[in-house]
Amino acid sequence: MPAQEKNAPGLLAGILAFLFWGILPLYWKGLHQLPAGTILGHRILWSFVFMMIVISLSRRWGEVIDVFRSKKGFWLLCLSGLLLSVNWLTYIWGVNAGYVLQASMGYYINPLVNVLLGFVFFRDKLRNLQILAIILAGIGVGYLVLNYGQIPWIALILAFTFGFYGLIRKKVAVEPIPGLLVEMMILSGPALTYLLITGFQEGIPLKNYAGWVWVLLLGSGIITALPLLLFTFCARRLRLVEVGILQYLAPTCMFLLGVFAFHEPFPVHRLIAFLFIWSGVLFYVLESFFHLRSLARINRIQEP
Repeated sequence: MPAQEKNAPGLLAGILAFLFWGILPLYWKGLHQLPAGTILGHRILWSFVFMMIVISLSRRWGEVIDVFRSKKGFWLLCLSGLLLSVNWLTYIWGVNAGYVLQASMGYYINPLVNVLLGFVFFRDKLRNLQILAIILAGIGVGYLVLNYGQIPWIALILAFTFGFYGLIRKKVAVEPIPGLLVEMMILSGPALTYLLITGFQEGIPLKNYAGWVWVLLLGSGIITALPLLLFTFCARRLRLVEVGILQYLAPTCMFLLGVFAFHEPFPVHRLIAFLFIWSGVLFYVLESFFHLRSLARINRIQEP
């Protein structure tokens, strides 16, 4: 079978995964009347339930048990789960508070943050275009601070929490699906406690939500796990550079939603900041593409 035909399902899965993540603001906007903490609590609980179903159907409980046999792996997943919950809480609050553009900025610069963290923690060598990409993104953020008078903290929290989350998960020898289940298992206790306490404080142990609100809350587990399943399928079938290009579908969708669907203000100084960031992203993608091509060429030459 030609490589293009073998890669077609992976490409489709990748496109669907990143489109799912890109249109998530629409989903969370449907729950805007609820506090961000309440939405987060339900997202954790129903993700845990859905992931248990996925693990049971795929018969991967052995991988989950192996995590608890490793003290280091378990505590690292506790830390990664904490980072993920901060990321989710910031994202949900930011979307419903009218900061979708800032959220998209965070996910535009996240790959550049990953490169920077690789340099700091793994001594990965920074290539010239990677340095240029990071500088351009930094100029964009700095320009926004100087002209907007405010640090884009939502974007920076999203970029760095997800960056450190990836850094920790790289150190844990566990696949994404079992790892996410363990993270949700760890977080589900605090999440349930929070939901019960806030419910009793208002005099109602279980909130009398409208039916459609319950549907969205229950569905939060599916919309959390489904893109991850699609991404895992995609990542095993596509080259790294192809996955790297696809990942920008999500913040692009978020950016378009912020401007055209939610009508967030987009003055000239914000456009200039985004142009610097987009330029950095472009250099990053081009550098990754040409670097992987050169590695492939070297490997072909060295083959007997």
